[in-house]
Parts: sequence; structure tokens; C-alpha cells
Amino acid sequence: MPKTQSSPLSMTGKQKTTLVVLLGAQFMFAVDFSILTVALPRIGSDLGFGLDNLQWVSTAFALTAAGFMLLFGRIGDLVGRKKLFLVGMALLTVSSLLGGLATSPGLMIVARVLQGLATAIVTPSGMALITTSFEEGPLRTKALGLNGALLSLGFASGAVLGGVLTDVLSWRWDFFINVPVGVALFVAGIAVIRESVAEDRPRLDVPGAVTVTAGLLAFVYGITSAEREGWGSTQTWGTLLVAAVLLVSFYVIELRSAAPLAPVRILKANSVKWGNLGGLITFSMESALSFLLTLYLQQVLGLTPFQTGLMFGFLGLGAFLGGTFASRILARTGAKGGLVLGLAVQGVMTGALFWLGENKGAGIAAVLVTTFVGGFGHVLAIVSYTVVGTSGIQDSEQGLATGLAAMTQQIGFTLGIPVMSAVAASRYGQLTDGVASAAGVLDGTTFAILVDGLVVLAGALVITALLRAAKSPAHPAVHVADGEGEPTLTPAQ
Repeated sequence: MPKTQSSPLSMTGKQKTTLVVLLGAQFMFAVDFSILTVALPRIGSDLGFGLDNLQWVSTAFALTAAGFMLLFGRIGDLVGRKKLFLVGMALLTVSSLLGGLATSPGLMIVARVLQGLATAIVTPSGMALITTSFEEGPLRTKALGLNGALLSLGFASGAVLGGVLTDVLSWRWDFFINVPVGVALFVAGIAVIRESVAEDRPRLDVPGAVTVTAGLLAFVYGITSAEREGWGSTQTWGTLLVAAVLLVSFYVIELRSAAPLAPVRILKANSVKWGNLGGLITFSMESALSFLLTLYLQQVLGLTPFQTGLMFGFLGLGAFLGGTFASRILARTGAKGGLVLGLAVQGVMTGALFWLGENKGAGIAAVLVTTFVGGFGHVLAIVSYTVVGTSGIQDSEQGLATGLAAMTQQIGFTLGIPVMSAVAASRYGQLTDGVASAAGVLDGTTFAILVDGLVVLAGALVITALLRAAKSPAHPAVHVADGEGEPTLTPAQ
């Protein structure tokens, strides 16, 4: 474990340059997750997707991104995180060019699968490069705060950028824009990023890699099947059952493996478990809220897709400020306190939207205010869960720890929308040609928003109880680790 030591109070020029490159890449991938949302109908009509197959443009990306995240996090530990980062950036650039030039549904799906793989490669390696570039303490917390802010800002601004590019140019520019940015980040990465690799390089745990990757793929596919087929379908529950069997098998394999993909002592660490639970809650429920508000703003208030995208700009602004001030807040509350506080703010602001109505002016004002404040809390929770989940971990296993954190993010993005979509659909009432009335959409979305807020608040209470007895970060400045691999932190000197 890292030894107790003080952290410098300011970044060096090299650290700043490295951070700009790494944060630029993370922001780029966050934008990619949502940039096609507004463009999907046009992509479907131009390439010949049926309505029942159009969702695969999003699902193909989410499946591969979440399914391979942990595997590539560990590969980065073994072969070098910089190498993986550069491979991922090159793959993203090529796959984005392929997506922009796609002339058929098959080529589009291939491009999205490759983009998902690029995300699975770059996200954990990028986060591991951040954590290994900064010692535990204020600077790492600041770097992770900026990372969390840009993740949510990218997710929120992706819809705005996608709407602008689609309306002004073409949906193809939602892909083409990645090409020059990807090339620039690839070249900058070669020049400024320092290689980071585990000191000892055990063999890759192939059985563990196969079972966890297949299990995660089955899990995400099962969740997305629920949105298409319903929660009562045999396909949904059959796939989720296969996922459960594979993930249990993975755990058993890790118990017996001489060089496990995910050491059990890390999986058992309270900071890792409950920190990532907080991350799963904040990501899944915030992505679900964005989806529900999109329905409300367009189908109840009658806003255009471009206007809807602009509305989420306030969420992005709140998220950016949350990341900017996160390190200062965590200096007072500690990482555990910051996680609970962030979830509480997000939950209260989400739940308050239950009282949305058909009045356009009041509805717009309520959404702007609550998403701004809620976005602040959301990113505070992101930064806190990342600090909790990666503190007290050896540099040789930072790829694993950050891979878990990044995988939590991708699963959260994928999990929240189908679950809350099903909750909303239960209150839509009578459908006409498969379409709900404005009153039905209002009833369904506000009910689902209330459930969303209650889930986040319940998560804050559960995590408070579970971490209270655990030795978790109390202050993000000076590290002291015990023999069990569960970190504690003492106040800065």
C-alpha cells in the first residue's frame, strides 16, 4: 500500500498538460454516449433501420463499453496504460470515420461496436493514468473532480451538440467531429503521457476474463431487452439468469485463481463495494432523469429536440461547478460525507420535479433550477465515489480499481433508462396507435421521477449505514491504509 505522505499543493506544468489530454479524452467519450440521441430518427430513416431495430445504435455501444471495461482495465495494468490509451484513441478515430461514412444498418452497428470497445479501452486506462499521475490527496481529488465534472458536462452537452450538428449539417458530423479531435489527442498522448504499468506482471486470468465479460454482456443485454420486450418476457429473465450464473462463476474462479483478474480482497473492500454502489445509483438515476425530462419537455411542453438539448445546458453548468468545488467540499466532509451529501442533493432535486405540470413557463423554470442544483450534487457524488473506490489501492492495481469505477458508470448509464422507462410506462394509460396522450406522459414521467428521487435518497441512507462501520476515507489529503486493503485518511497537516 502507498505510504503516508503529504501531497504537493499545486500541479507541475507536466501534470497540467497530462491532465488536459486525459480529461479531453474522457469528455470526448462522455459526449459520444449522448450525441446520437437527437439524431436517431434521422439515422434510422437514412440507413433503413426499422423502429424495432433502431435502438441497437445505442445498445451496441453500451453493450461493448460495459462488457469489456473490467477486462481492458486489467490489461492496461499488465501491458501499460499509455499503450492502451493510444490504441483506444486510434480505434475511436477509425470507428468514428466508419460511422460517418456508413451506408447500411450493418456498417453502423459495426462502427458503434468498435466505438464501444474504444470506450472500454480508454476510460479505465485514462482514469488509471489520472490516479497514478497524482498521489492520494488534494491534487488527485481535484483531478478526479474535474474528471467527474467533464463526464457529466459531456453527457449533458452531447445532446446539444448532436442537435446542432444534425440540424445544421448532418447526423454524419456527429461521428466526423471525433476524427480531428481523436487525432489531436492521440498525438498529444504520445508526447505528454508517461507510461504507467504494474511492477509485477502476472499472467492474464483468461477464465475470469471470459466469464466476467460474458456475464456483463448478458447483464446489459438483459436490461436493454426489458425495454424492448418488457420485464415479464422469457428473453429478459432468461438472459439475466445467464448473467447471474456467469458472474457467480467469475467470483468462484477468482477465489481459486493464482493470478486473479479481480483480487477478492479488493472486491471485498467496503470502500470499493459501497463506493461503487453509490456510483451506480447516481449514474443510473441521473441518466434516467435526463430521459424522463426529455419526454416531458417534448411531449408535454412541446419543445423541439434542439430546445430540449439547450435545457440540459443548465444541468451541465451545475455539473461543471460541482466538479470545480468538489475538492473543497471533500476537504470538509471527507469522501464518504461527500458521497452521501451529493446523493442527497441529487435525490431531493429529482423528487421535487414530481410536481411538474402542463404550464410551460413554470415547467421550464422548475427544470432549469432543479437540474442545475441536482447536477451539482450529482458530480459531487461522482467525485466522491471515485475517491472512495480508488483510495488505498496499490498503483499496480489502479487499472482494476478505476476499471470497476468506469464499468459502474457504463452500467449505470445503461441500467437507469430501461428501468425508469418501464416505471413510467405503467402510468401512461390507454395508448392510441402505440402513443400515449400528453396527460398520460405527464402522469407517467412525474411518477417515475418521484421513484427516481426516492431511489437516490434511499441509496444515500443505505450507504451512510454501510460505510459508518467501515474504515473509509475521512479526508482526501493524507493516506493511511490498514492490512485489509480498506483505506482510511487522516486530516492534512
